[in-house]
Amino acid sequence: MRRDQYDEDHESFRRIVREFVEREVLPHQERWERDHDIDRATWLAAGKQGLLGLMVPPEYGGPGVDDYRFRCVIMEELGRVGAGSLTAGFSLQDDVAIPYLVDLGTDEQRRRWLPGMVSGQLIGAVAMTEPGAGSDLQGIRTTAVRDGQQWVINGSKTFITNGGNADLAIVVCRTDPDAGSRGFSLFVVETGTEGFERGRRLEKLGLHAQDTAELFFDGVRVPAENLLGTEGAAFQHLMERLPRERLNIAMQAYSAARAAIDWTVEYTTGRTAFGKPIASYQNTQFELAAAVTEVDVLEAFVDKAVRALNDGSLTAVDAAKAKLWGSEVQNRVIDRCLQLFGGYGYMYEYPICRAFADARVQRIYGGTNEVMKLIIGRDLTGIR
Repeated sequence: MRRDQYDEDHESFRRIVREFVEREVLPHQERWERDHDIDRATWLAAGKQGLLGLMVPPEYGGPGVDDYRFRCVIMEELGRVGAGSLTAGFSLQDDVAIPYLVDLGTDEQRRRWLPGMVSGQLIGAVAMTEPGAGSDLQGIRTTAVRDGQQWVINGSKTFITNGGNADLAIVVCRTDPDAGSRGFSLFVVETGTEGFERGRRLEKLGLHAQDTAELFFDGVRVPAENLLGTEGAAFQHLMERLPRERLNIAMQAYSAARAAIDWTVEYTTGRTAFGKPIASYQNTQFELAAAVTEVDVLEAFVDKAVRALNDGSLTAVDAAKAKLWGSEVQNRVIDRCLQLFGGYGYMYEYPICRAFADARVQRIYGGTNEVMKLIIGRDLTGIR
């Protein structure tokens, strides 16, 4: 069903994305889940199709599209087939890593890395979380010490999306232990740099095909020109880009929840119990009615937030609301839908089962939902 949020250009783009999904995603999903990895060829195919690096300016190899609705189309089409792992990988590239380079990178940095990220030849990661520092980023212990024309990085990171396949990682490091929140900086570390090692790929509840990994830095030397943005301004850089990341999570939530309802309507209208379609029973209709109403309300709020992002007015508080509400609705709706599948909902071969497992992390990453409530509550009351 066409939504008012989109015009003909978006629907034309949707047809391109849907063809890509049917050709490059659907035939491989089960193997990706078993292998806990997504083929490099998929990234290259996405780049060739023009699905990566939409915001990258033409001089750096991208289309320079600043309308976030095109990114929403991609998430909706991947959500339609339950491709949560691929959605997470592409989202990290397009809505987290690339914006840092576009907004903060020097011309040399942009020319060095952006064309490859647009083509899918380079996969990016952002390394913030550590074993002892999650939502509280001031607990970061990874250090970078200046040594002439180089920085020497020591420490470790964990739960890094795209960490297993990343060709470059944007690493948050403590550069001045006495400067408080102004003592952190961002550095780009490339694969192959001596002392930069990947740990094990982490076994997760969901998103099994997504390569989430540990990263280790043992005396890693990077040139001074690999500093990204302003020295000591990492937290400011992070905070400025979190609204887009959190809106992305909300949009993923919406897309997954909408798909779950579609799968459930199809299943309950075709499956019979006691001689009648499951959908004919009042309980089924009540459950679906409640679920679709929640998703319709979420759609309205997310669409509003997308328009705000497009015109530059999306606030950190509204992005937190979108992330909080979206991920909570996603989990409630998918749980409700899984129940209507009965025993088949518990079988991993059914997309509703994978969607249930994939959904849980949405309330954790991008800042836990408890942190989202703090952001919203402090704004509402003025009390910190």
